[in-house]
Amino acid sequence: MFWQTSNHRIDLSWPRVMGIVNTTPDSFSDGGQFADANAALDHCKRLIDEGADILDIGGESSRPGAAPVSLEQERRRVLPVLEAALALGRPVSIDTTKPELMAQALALGVDIINDINALNAPGAIDVVAAHRSCGVCLMHMQGDPQTMQARATYADVVSQVLEVLAARVETLRGRGIAADRIVLDPGIGFGKTVEHNFELLRRQRELLDLGHPLLAGWSRKSSIGAVTGREAG
Repeated sequence: MFWQTSNHRIDLSWPRVMGIVNTTPDSFSDGGQFADANAALDHCKRLIDEGADILDIGGESSRPGAAPVSLEQERRRVLPVLEAALALGRPVSIDTTKPELMAQALALGVDIINDINALNAPGAIDVVAAHRSCGVCLMHMQGDPQTMQARATYADVVSQVLEVLAARVETLRGRGIAADRIVLDPGIGFGKTVEHNFELLRRQRELLDLGHPLLAGWSRKSSIGAVTGREAG
């Protein structure tokens, strides 16, 4: 199985590692460490040295309760880092929900749009459909970062996540976005309890039956601490 992106066709016949670069002052585990562009670029290089296959760069925190930031503020945070990271030779992803920023990032040559909102913002699908080759990751989230943990209720978390993601895939496919461009993310910790997160892990085969690769963000999540008895942040 391959993931088609702007500049790379990523072989997913074995697990790949996505290195996270938060250029925000308020991310839950590393807020402020990489807000400076030079520090963020150094972090990109360190992630590659440590085995990262993909670099994911974001400028708006999605931790529970995080307040939204303006388009201009997010631009200032991420565009210089994206441009520098593209010179490192790894696929580069932008973590954003804003269509205007998606378009700017793709114009720079970014490979992947990683959207916790699953391209639900008006115009987001238009940007991806117009590009014709970028990769996209669609994540499941109940509510938004300010409300998601207050709405973490499901009759069957796996079935409901499947239903939402399948509908988003159908919408994208209807807009001409090829199947090999689409990766799905069940949204570990995004409107889910610890029990929900591990049920998604236990039944991930059902998610894979949708026919798309999975991206799962477990790093430093509180669910890891819940089962190890150690602080995960």
